[in-house]
This record gives sequence, C-alpha cells and structure tokens, in this order.
Amino acid sequence: MADTKRSVSVIRILWVCRILVGLLFIFSGLIKANDPLGFSYKLEEYFEVFHITFLSPLAVSMAIFLCALEMFFGFALIIGAQGKKIAWGLLLLIIFFSFLTFYSAFFKVVQTCGFFGDAIVLKPWQSFSKDLFLLVFIIFIFMKRAHIESVFKNKKTESKVVWVAIILSFGVGVYTYNFLPVMDFLPYKVGANILDEMKTPPGAMPDEFQITYHLKNKKTAAAQDMTDKEYIKSGIWKDSTWAIVGNPESKLVKKGFTPKIQDLRINDAQGNEYTQELLSNPFYNVIIVAYDLSHTSVAAMERLNALAITLTDNYNMRTIILTSDAPRNAEAFAKQHKLVSELFYADGVPLKSMVRSNPGILLMKNGIIINKWHYHIVPSYDQLVKQYFQQAK
Repeated sequence: MADTKRSVSVIRILWVCRILVGLLFIFSGLIKANDPLGFSYKLEEYFEVFHITFLSPLAVSMAIFLCALEMFFGFALIIGAQGKKIAWGLLLLIIFFSFLTFYSAFFKVVQTCGFFGDAIVLKPWQSFSKDLFLLVFIIFIFMKRAHIESVFKNKKTESKVVWVAIILSFGVGVYTYNFLPVMDFLPYKVGANILDEMKTPPGAMPDEFQITYHLKNKKTAAAQDMTDKEYIKSGIWKDSTWAIVGNPESKLVKKGFTPKIQDLRINDAQGNEYTQELLSNPFYNVIIVAYDLSHTSVAAMERLNALAITLTDNYNMRTIILTSDAPRNAEAFAKQHKLVSELFYADGVPLKSMVRSNPGILLMKNGIIINKWHYHIVPSYDQLVKQYFQQAK
C-alpha cells in the first residue's frame, strides 16, 4: 500500500514537472521563433566568442531548428510522446544552455542570453540561474523517464499529432523569417516615434557611478583606497602628504534612465549628420533599409526602386536607402542597379533592429513608423495610395 501511494505521488510530481518544463520550453521556443533572424544574430555572437565563425552562414537555419526543437520537446514532454528519448534530449539541451549561460556570465562575453528573445531580456547570471532551476526539474524527469506515458493510447494518433507538432514548430520560424515577426518587441515597432525613443526626458535620473581613489602617503608610504564621497568627507584632500596614485576607478552602482534608441546616427557619404532632418520629415517618406548590400536581395531592390520612382513622380515623395556599407561600395551598387533613392549611412546594429529584412521598407511620417514590410510582402503602389496617400492628397 505504501509503495502504491509513493508511486502515485511520484507520478503526480512528474506530471507537474512535465507541464512546467514543457510549457516553459514551448514559450521560450515560440518567443525566439517569433524573431529567428534576431536569434541568429545572438548565435553569431557565440560563434565569435568560440572562434567558430565558419558556422555564421548557417546561423538562420540553426536558429529556426533550435526554436523548433525547443517547442517540439516541450509539447512532446507534455503529451508523453517518446518519453525516454525526449527526456534525454531535454537533459542534453539544458546542459548545453547552462554551459553557454555560465560561460557568458563568468567571462562577461555575450551579455544577454537570448533564451526569451527580445521579449524578456535576462542578464547572464539571471539566465544561468534560470537554467539551473530548469536543470533540477529536468534531472527529476530524466530519473523518472520510465514512468512517462503517452496521453494517447493509439500509436497512430500519437504519430499524427507528433508530425503536426513538428510541422508547426518549424513553420512558425520559417513564416516569421519570411514575413517579419508577428509581435515586434524592438524599439522600431509600428507606431513608434523614433525621435522620441532617442530622447532622455527632463529630470530623468542619469547613471550613478562610484569613483575610487588609490592614495599613498608620501612620508610613511602607507596606501589606502577611498571612494569619492569618503575622499571629500574625510578632508584627506587637504593633507598634502597624501597623493592620488594612478587613475581613479569608476564603477556603475545604479543604472539610470536609458533611451530605447541610443545608437542611431544617420550620415551622408561625407559624414554630415542627417538624423534630425530625415526623421522629422512632416510628409510621408520611405526608408529602404539594406544594412548589407552585398547580401541583399537584388531582385527586391530593383522592385523597390521601381516603386520609389513611381512615388517620386506622382507624389514627390522622398525615398532614401539606409545602409551600413562603405560609401564607395554603396554608390557602386546604386550605379550598377540604377537606384534613384538617396544614399545615407548608419551603423549596422540599429539597421538590423529597424526591420528584420534585407532589404526592408519603412513608411515614415513625422518620425513615426506608419508601417513596415519585409521585401516579400511590400504592398503595390496602388495599395499604398489607397491605404495611405489618397487621404493625404
């Protein structure tokens, strides 16, 4: 009787662990699959850390695969499909994630793990703690994997459900990669005012730093360290026998207000800044974002060029191309493909965040992102006129 009760308790605890871990893996995989291109950038950071940059061309494929794997493992664990194999897969996966997050935290390399994408940004030690928490549950699941039973009695039904889960798991990442994230967690989302996102409001608290001085007594050779507050309060600065040695150390003790957009600066080929002028344009204008022209879709750029010509002719609309390429390369590309849009330049990091597409297109007005599109789904001229410009005429 006691053994039966113990067995029932174990199965109940196992069910709780399966549901908790399963839902967390589904959520994590789904959040990252919402933006597989963003996750691939995070993978490239790890490739650089471990000197395996030869894998960079596979980053997007690996991102979609890992997201699908997480979602499938989570779902399969809940329904009990292939319990022993899934338990092994989860254990190996969480050990791998734990190693990455510990390495990032301890050596201070990749400072956000990307486990929950850009939706929930965790610091390295927070991410490692989360992995350890999950590891405890997964070890229990692994130890009791023999007790994992499928919720389906019919093996054919289970097999069909599993295949549907696999297709959906991969389908989410493939869809969002080709048609932009369903939910945009970045500062350049539709409706955002870019200039406002770059501002620090009046009265906002700045970062608070603690300055540490290294002092040495000229007579006794005694040494001591003091913070800037202690240095002033003690009055030691009045004593000429004490001298500051070396450079003071600065340490961030309290994070202040940080604008959502800090790194956007738009220049022309000569280095003149046009950020304010371009983003404060009171009329409809189009920004074609092609952060890397050497890897952009040439066919898409030619289609966007035809659209830009029509918009300029009929609405005198300003259209620009924003890229991180060197001016010489960008101008050569524009000349080769007879592009009519003005060329401007910005760092690749903010351009990758603006739109998860190369190229992508932003419709702007008064610094506000009215809409944006992947090059696969850019509306036609007639659609743009009907939805946006007809009323503005």
